Amino acid sequence: MSRSLKKGPYVDLRLLNKIKNLKPGDKTVIKVWNRACTITPEMVGFTLGVHNGKAHLPIYIVENMVGHRLGEFAPTRKFLGHGGKMAKSQAADKK
Repeated sequence: MSRSLKKGPYVDLRLLNKIKNLKPGDKTVIKVWNRACTITPEMVGFTLGVHNGKAHLPIYIVENMVGHRLGEFAPTRKFLGHGGKMAKSQAADKK
């Protein structure tokens, strides 16, 4: 469910202040734990390290990401594939 238009997008003000203090084209990675923060046009061109629960994944912000949440680009679960005898035999056949 999306946030009410009356309230506006949720943006972390501390994160925006950190981005405003950086120069355009700066390669430093800003660590972010707030996955619910909405990406704004001011963030485009910077690299943010979004926390996935274990580590900070560096994510370069592009124009197409504006309006999405930071957490959408840092998956929290790692898919290893479905198991079972059939999957093992198919993997052996491919080799």
